[in-house]
Amino acid sequence: MTAAHTSALRDYVSRSPVVPVVTINDARISIDLAQAMVESGLFVIEVTLRTPAALDAINAIAKAVPDAIVAAGTILHASQIGEVADAGAKFIVTPGTPPKLAEALSLSPIPVMPGCATVSEAMTLSSLGFQILKFFPAAASGGTAWLKGIQGPLPQLSFCPTGGIDVANAASYLALPNVACVGGTWVAPADALKSGDMAAVRRLASQAAGLRAQT
Repeated sequence: MTAAHTSALRDYVSRSPVVPVVTINDARISIDLAQAMVESGLFVIEVTLRTPAALDAINAIAKAVPDAIVAAGTILHASQIGEVADAGAKFIVTPGTPPKLAEALSLSPIPVMPGCATVSEAMTLSSLGFQILKFFPAAASGGTAWLKGIQGPLPQLSFCPTGGIDVANAASYLALPNVACVGGTWVAPADALKSGDMAAVRRLASQAAGLRAQT
């Protein structure tokens, strides 16, 4: 990944302490969702490519909510890189990063936050130029203890731990010097998205936006 991409990604993840990870089944709610997030103080939104509506949702947010930084998550195949870039995603997030995908991502036209769960994976991604990594699944892979342990040997890396993180434990992750932000699904629960309850999303997003001040 280029130095310019790294700089852009570092700027993106500094905007919000929490990156909501959302799975959108109906692209029609995407604009209201993104506006609710931005107005509540969360500017980065990861839309997972787990549904047929994902690309349309990314495109809608990119066009209609300019203050939102929309990321494409759950990228599993190299063929998806161009698709999400064309849809308007600002950066890419992967849950894990096998070698062939890592090579393709190193040539991505937009910044990438590749996923890792081990020290060896983090070192491999670092060697390819990636400096900001998704740590997933964070709680199951060692949580804050893992992040504290890796700080010494790999001080150049920053992480967005995701998986098993919620409002109760997010602050303990954000307090670590090598954590740039955390990711989580709790900010936009599936039942709220299904019912279109943006008031609930706003409450949760406002609470999440305030977590940085607690660290």
